[in-house]
Amino acid sequence: MNIESHCSSAKNDAHRPVLMNVFSFSAFHHLVLISVLVTLIVSSRSLQAAPAFTLQQVIDSALQHNPSVNIARAQEDAALAAVTTSKAYMNPEVEFGIGPSRYRSGNNEVKSNWGVGLSQTLEYSDVRNARQSIAESNVKVAGVGREITRVELRSRVKDAFYNVLQRQSVLKLVDEDRHLLQQIRERVKLRADVGEAPRYELIKAETESLAAERDYQAALARVLEAKAYLHGLIGSEMPSDYELTGELPLGDSLPSLVSLREKIEQSPQLQQIRAASEAADAKLQLEERLRNPGLTLKAGMDQDPDMTNMRFGIAIPLPLWSQRQGQIAEAAAGVRQVQAILNDRTLALHRDIESAYQRYLIAQQQVAAFEHGLLSQSESVLKTAEAAYRFGERGILDYLDAQRTFRSVRKDYLTARYDYVSAMLETERLLGAEIFPTN
Repeated sequence: MNIESHCSSAKNDAHRPVLMNVFSFSAFHHLVLISVLVTLIVSSRSLQAAPAFTLQQVIDSALQHNPSVNIARAQEDAALAAVTTSKAYMNPEVEFGIGPSRYRSGNNEVKSNWGVGLSQTLEYSDVRNARQSIAESNVKVAGVGREITRVELRSRVKDAFYNVLQRQSVLKLVDEDRHLLQQIRERVKLRADVGEAPRYELIKAETESLAAERDYQAALARVLEAKAYLHGLIGSEMPSDYELTGELPLGDSLPSLVSLREKIEQSPQLQQIRAASEAADAKLQLEERLRNPGLTLKAGMDQDPDMTNMRFGIAIPLPLWSQRQGQIAEAAAGVRQVQAILNDRTLALHRDIESAYQRYLIAQQQVAAFEHGLLSQSESVLKTAEAAYRFGERGILDYLDAQRTFRSVRKDYLTARYDYVSAMLETERLLGAEIFPTN
């Protein structure tokens, strides 16, 4: 039994290297295959780079494919069709009747008689003119509404475009800080392992590194959110994976506040309300003139067994029981309402323009403060803290605090830049005019 067991163990030992070589050879081929697949995936992704769009391309695509523009265009087409309706004349009416009849001479023979009538209603010219004025004013309202829709959409696309750029800048900044803090953590870990640094410095460095990783993930999510919102303004015509080409227009500036106030009267919002006021005035005139809207011309012929009768006449409505007091009062209230809306919107535009201009001035001052002092000062503090840490004059806590301060200053600078552009975009939207170009 011992000899047999010894022989069997010897045989197993003899086969074991062969089996290990086979397994090693198979694992090697699996590793090679996985490496090839990973290489192909990375290569395919690099070859299929996401398309890049400029601001003008994004705006043109949004104005062409956004449903709100098509809705406004359909409303304008409906208003134009209403003008055609207001110019149309009423159709004439034909009346025909037949029935039994007897002779007047006493003959009891029964024969049929028949009659034919024709009537045409004609409106007075002032009624037709008032109805056409309402339709034409509604065309103005719809046309200005379509322009307001385009202005609003262009402003929203601009804001979303620059929001993506701003969040991408924050993401780049956070990514740089993440890599830097990872390097700091590795250096501190090495020093802590050899006993040159206490353990609490390693704990602090790891905490800062984890916080940087958290900030990076949050910044990445905000970029994806901003890109999804911009994609939603355009629609399926724009690919879901895309890049943007451009930069914030920090070199542009707004005119003076006095100049902006002078442009308020040309605002599309006020133009639309004025067109609605014209339509309300025409509506009041129409209701007043409908008390006596027109007349009806009538002609007819009756055929009896004994004779043939021809008749002509005119029918005129008499405003005895109803003189349209309710309709006239309702139209007059509509005129006052539109006028009050115009006054209210004018005051609101003045207020909103001044508010946006003040935000613009504040953001402009903040950007100048960052560019002419705060950025360089925080960078100098960081370099000093880094040099002191390298030479052992300061601890890791001081260096990390300086790094955190520098990171916060740069984030605030990016926020001030976006606020500067956002205030200008808000002014553009309120005035309904492009103040600085999109290129």
